Amino acid sequence: MVDAIRSLGDFTVLVVDDTAANLILISDLLLTHCKVKVASSGVRALKIASSELPPDLILLDIMMPDMDGYEVCRQLKANPATRDIPVIFLTAKTDTSDEQLGFELGAVDYITKPISPPIAVARVKANLMLKASADFLKDKNEFLEKEVVRRTAEVRDIQDVTILTMASLAETRDNETGNHIIRTQHYVKLLAQKLQTHPRFSHYLDDATVDLLFKSAPLHDIGKIGIPDSVLLKPGKLTPAEFEVMKTHTTLGKLAIESAETRLGKHVPFLRCAKEIAYSHQEKWDGSGYPEGLAGDAIPISARLMAIADVYDALISRRVYKHPFTHEASMAIIQEGRGVHFDPDVADAFAEVQLACKEIAQRHANADEDIAGIS
Repeated sequence: MVDAIRSLGDFTVLVVDDTAANLILISDLLLTHCKVKVASSGVRALKIASSELPPDLILLDIMMPDMDGYEVCRQLKANPATRDIPVIFLTAKTDTSDEQLGFELGAVDYITKPISPPIAVARVKANLMLKASADFLKDKNEFLEKEVVRRTAEVRDIQDVTILTMASLAETRDNETGNHIIRTQHYVKLLAQKLQTHPRFSHYLDDATVDLLFKSAPLHDIGKIGIPDSVLLKPGKLTPAEFEVMKTHTTLGKLAIESAETRLGKHVPFLRCAKEIAYSHQEKWDGSGYPEGLAGDAIPISARLMAIADVYDALISRRVYKHPFTHEASMAIIQEGRGVHFDPDVADAFAEVQLACKEIAQRHANADEDIAGIS
């Protein structure tokens, strides 16, 4: 919570003067309005100002031995810890140029001696009230900034939990894929980072989008929750009819995410990538993929990245219908698909990060998984 504006009695004024009589006079004037500290030299004033309990305002004489008030003010304003403390010059120097210099050095007011006690007190009180308002606004802004950071982190946590919860639904339906979801997630992030400076992709792949792709990638097979067990868990190669049923997982995935949005009652921007990936990651560069037969740049970038990550991991992993390919054989198949199955620039980028992808596969391989050429 932000505190209310402080009262005058809560403030401390530092009076700086080399004459004891002046220190006593000014202190007596202010003590009924605020707390008072005194310093008889510039050096002492700087020490008090930079202490753990600095003053809220400084009344500063100019004509002092060793270090005059101007130099004290210069050093106060040069120090980040003290530069925001208001300074009022209280001096016998009445020349206009002296007053101008005081303001140029950062003073908020300039009072000449001999002082008028009521006027001097009124000007000190006015500047303390300004300081009180400034402190209140500063505290409020800091509070709001912290609250924004906290709530932003909370929203991101909710997004992460939402995506992981949805992804886990698909994973529980297809135990054979093991850590496939985790591996493809990291492949996509690595590939996206590699393409961030590429002229065809730099407009899209900013850091925020790369992070969103990483979070959304696990949802690429969310639609498998709607595939019958007789097809999804079949211990062998699918028939053409069964494959047509399997192909519907892309549409089912998109619909599942849209259903979640409908329940929320609004469009959810952070699920945009998830919908693109779920729906279009089986599209092919030459237009022979599904569900819409999109070709070339009509395929969302997010889906193009996921496509190559998904195929690579499927190739190196054992399935009931095939033996695992080695990393080298898998990369050869991907290069054969360059410009046919895959965006050629994405395929080239994947070739450049292939060793890092191989290391990801090693790091995230389940103990019971058979990943050829990886372990």
